[in-house]
Amino acid sequence: MAVQSFEISYEDARIRASLQRLMALGRDQSKVMQAIANKLEQSTRQRFISQSGPDGEKWKPSLRAQLTGKRTLIQDRHLLDSVAHASGSDFAEVSVNRVYAAIHQFGGVIKAKNGKGLRFRLANGEFVLRKSVTIPARPYMGISTQDENWILKRIERAIDEAANAR
Repeated sequence: MAVQSFEISYEDARIRASLQRLMALGRDQSKVMQAIANKLEQSTRQRFISQSGPDGEKWKPSLRAQLTGKRTLIQDRHLLDSVAHASGSDFAEVSVNRVYAAIHQFGGVIKAKNGKGLRFRLANGEFVLRKSVTIPARPYMGISTQDENWILKRIERAIDEAANAR
């Protein structure tokens, strides 16, 4: 019995070009990472306005906010104004540069190191002395469900653009 063979030839330049774009995207995602970092900074800043964390839970209002009707964590805007983003070929990040940022993000107890205690002014102008103060967590950094969905769509769009660019 004679063996028959045949060959099918296909010009695959478009496929090869698409694969090259996908591989290039894998090496340098800086455009996507820049968009993600920018979006996360916007979301972080918005939380100071909405007074809620990435999970949507409202922050406990500060005593000053309760007495004045203003917002928590934005009296002087130092923390809000320090929110910044950075990105590179393989990362996207949001940061703040205030030493007190973590106590507001995670909450905690501040204790007097020495002396009689912590002395501070309340929103009503009265000075008080306390051995410790408990700061409730008011998370402003993080990725919400909406952020995650946006990020996934942005990555999918980048892959589609790389695969379908001509």
